[in-house]
Amino acid sequence: MIHHFLRTFFLPAVSVFILLSATGCGPEPDSSGTPLVYRLKWLYNMSVVGDLYGLEHGFFAREGLQVDIRPGGPERDAIKELEIGRAHFGVASADQVIRAVAKGSPVIVLAQLFQVSPLQWIHRTGQNPIQTPDDLKNRVIGITYGGNDETIMRALLEKHRIGEDEVEYFSVRYDYTPFYQGKVDLWPVYQNAEGLIIAEKLAQAGEEADFLNPNKFGIRFVANSVITTKQMVQEHPEIVHKFTRALLQGWRQSLDPANADKAVATMHRFDRDTPVSLLRKQLDATRTLMMPATGKDFGWIDSHAWQQTAGIMFEQKLISAPVQVGQFFYSLKK
Repeated sequence: MIHHFLRTFFLPAVSVFILLSATGCGPEPDSSGTPLVYRLKWLYNMSVVGDLYGLEHGFFAREGLQVDIRPGGPERDAIKELEIGRAHFGVASADQVIRAVAKGSPVIVLAQLFQVSPLQWIHRTGQNPIQTPDDLKNRVIGITYGGNDETIMRALLEKHRIGEDEVEYFSVRYDYTPFYQGKVDLWPVYQNAEGLIIAEKLAQAGEEADFLNPNKFGIRFVANSVITTKQMVQEHPEIVHKFTRALLQGWRQSLDPANADKAVATMHRFDRDTPVSLLRKQLDATRTLMMPATGKDFGWIDSHAWQQTAGIMFEQKLISAPVQVGQFFYSLKK
């Protein structure tokens, strides 16, 4: 998708030593100049703009930290890297965290990035708009078998008592042709990324599109959050606090409309393949999905949404026993 060089910010005056070991031991102050490793969930795209903004505009440096932000992917799992000591912070979706904790992983959640999941379904508005859950009946719905979208859609249908015999599932692949051809009514996308690209192509063909947001129908399935390990929190709380403060400040600044030009320019340095005009639209969409409710700080952990996510996973037998989500939350205010 997008392949770019990794960037590391070096601060000569202050450095942090990281001991990378199979025990996942955290960093100790030292003069080696080795940076903190922060493993993202996926490749560089607008869903990580705040992370990159914090790096490029010196927020980590002002906390006296050097940080190496590395892209994620199918073979670069942040939780696994935390467990074996190859990373010190990472990004993972709630279902990844819950599965790991259910198996005894020492993962800790520091902040919740998306307040509304970007995983939604694009559909044409046309003559049969989807305004209520009942409007899903007799539709062909794209899902990725074994993916989050399957879990979310099944939960949505069950919540609103729509039988699976009342819809038709279509197994999606990377090829969007069946959706463009109208063979599939709803297609799972990340609304702030490829969703906007597809919507733009439909608009060019004279068709209007909208997104089915499961949140509006009562399914709050948590997406990306910032994570670390219990050992890191217990042995190096000051570094955890500094890292999290810098990261969240980078996110707040990147999503501030007053800094839109800077945020787009930062993202474009890492994602040269996406036109600036589209990056601007993606930034606007990302801002809507990430800004917390009035009175809540950026990075607020929505415990009720986490509980619902864990409950859905247990009901669908994705975990073998209930998980108490509060046990792996960590507050920056501590």
